[in-house]
Amino acid sequence: MKQPMPARFLAAFLLIPALAITACSTVPYTGRKQFTIMPEDQMQQMSLEAWQEVQKEHPVSKDPAKTAMIERVGKRIAAVVEVDYAWEFNLLQADDVVNAFCLPGGKVAFYTGILPICQNDDGIATVMGHEIAHAFAHHGNERVSQNAIVQAGLTGAGFAFKNQSPETQQTLMSLLGAATNVGVLLPFSRAQESEADEIGLRFMIRAGYNPNEAVALWERMAKQSAGKEPPVYFSTHPASADRAQHIRSLIPKITEEEKGRIGQRPAGTPTKSIGEQQKKAIGGQAEKK
Repeated sequence: MKQPMPARFLAAFLLIPALAITACSTVPYTGRKQFTIMPEDQMQQMSLEAWQEVQKEHPVSKDPAKTAMIERVGKRIAAVVEVDYAWEFNLLQADDVVNAFCLPGGKVAFYTGILPICQNDDGIATVMGHEIAHAFAHHGNERVSQNAIVQAGLTGAGFAFKNQSPETQQTLMSLLGAATNVGVLLPFSRAQESEADEIGLRFMIRAGYNPNEAVALWERMAKQSAGKEPPVYFSTHPASADRAQHIRSLIPKITEEEKGRIGQRPAGTPTKSIGEQQKKAIGGQAEKK
């Protein structure tokens, strides 16, 4: 006998198409449609909590020259990005970490381990533009939203398999989870990385940096990681060599499009900063407590 679907699950299942329609937006410059359902103030709060955890793990660098370089490049790129975040540029002491990030709301951090790959201001600008592009394109919100939908789907599948034996349920859910990861989540992550490369390249060109250094940076990264990168289908990021080639192909087009904008922020930039919204949201939460 067919079991009735629980009312709460049915309501959630039917709500997904409505959410997909109302929460769809378009990423500037690439035109890609994206799905975001998390409120901005909640993303800001999550970012602050994540930043506090990061600071517990890695101290801020005490090297004034290197810190000044990160701040100098960061401010120069932020000045031409058409959104006003509460920008903050940090250098974290971790020579074994070859990474950087920008949290929703504008907190940017470089780990000292990535500086030898960057080598100069143009290399820093390559990474800076890429990380700022992630925040600009709301990639964090998109990932959280996608994970919520995936979890809802897996929950529905679990309900559909409930009449199977425990062993069969476990096998089916494991296969479904692996297929979702390889077929949905990882390709999506790689697409975001390529998109951030493209938008970040635009930002660094607009800020007056040499785009050819972006190609050189990813060639250095490919050389350093030779034999260490996982097969692309099982990776969250495209292969470094492929990223260098992709960026090289974009340089002529984006350079032409950015003519006349060097050092300028495009018209239509919001006058109210995200930083002000963030402070209001946090203040409101503090009052509730």
